Amino acid sequence: MNAIVIGPDEDGLGDALDANGVSVAHAEGTASREQLLDAGIETADLLIVTNSVLATSIPVAREITPDLRVVAYVHDSLPEFARATAGLIVDPELIAPETVADELISTSQ
Repeated sequence: MNAIVIGPDEDGLGDALDANGVSVAHAEGTASREQLLDAGIETADLLIVTNSVLATSIPVAREITPDLRVVAYVHDSLPEFARATAGLIVDPELIAPETVADELISTSQ
């Protein structure tokens, strides 16, 4: 399984996925189309959004990889357009990154 993290991963979901054998890459900067491609979005299974400001990257990522599973692991709310396309929205204060990682891995098998 391959995951791309956009935004800072201060809560450690990328690390938790990596610890469970998921290949994790990070899209730099604003996670523009070019930055998503540089991170490997074309072969990604998961897109992890850790900052709601970067939610504008979700439709761009889905355009490149339509079957991408999108997870928003954010402390604040997502814009309306992003809520409709995110498969899972989780507040890091409510669920630990290890629990989210375990769930993502178990539901992808």
